[in-house]
Amino acid sequence: MAEVPVYNMKGQAVGKMALDKNIFNGEVNEAILYQAIKMYESNLRQGTASTKTRSQVSGGGKKPWRQKGTGRARAGTIRSPLWRGGGIIFGPHPRDYSYAIPKKIRRLALISSLNAKLNNGELVVLEEIKIVKPKTREFMSILRNLKADDKPLVVVDDKDKAVILASRNIPELLLRDYKMLNAYEVLKQHKLILTQKALNALTEQLVRQ
Repeated sequence: MAEVPVYNMKGQAVGKMALDKNIFNGEVNEAILYQAIKMYESNLRQGTASTKTRSQVSGGGKKPWRQKGTGRARAGTIRSPLWRGGGIIFGPHPRDYSYAIPKKIRRLALISSLNAKLNNGELVVLEEIKIVKPKTREFMSILRNLKADDKPLVVVDDKDKAVILASRNIPELLLRDYKMLNAYEVLKQHKLILTQKALNALTEQLVRQ
């Protein structure tokens, strides 16, 4: 059973925490991670790209010139896709790119992403987060003490209002409840910081699923 150090807000190691071997076994399934990341990125797509077909562009109610005798190619409308300003053939139209993968695959992907962070030394366990005043500099000092001030993902068991207010102005920081954690965000952020309670609750949730 693997153990990780537990740090306080000053960045000092105050103990160790044993990790559940059913979840933190060091195995990273890249095929499952690929499926999950592809799904999350597809679900983020807006799908608003749009082009006009020949029936939607303006003009073209009149034949540009007579059919014969001009020496030019036949033309029935300036809306033709062959003309500049005409309609677009097979262009993109608004669509929904989102889809879902099975819940078990999402669970395995999250477990793999957690193991990837553990293997790379990018998983930090924090004893607790207590913010006296909701000040950004107070939260930043915690991140600096943990050497995790570059694009961190902070996972808590309950979103305290002071913590939300203190962290919301920090660029590229993500604050998440353990229930909302997913493999995409775990891998996208550089450091994964979990409070002790959040890690226990997350482990219990993953074992139970």
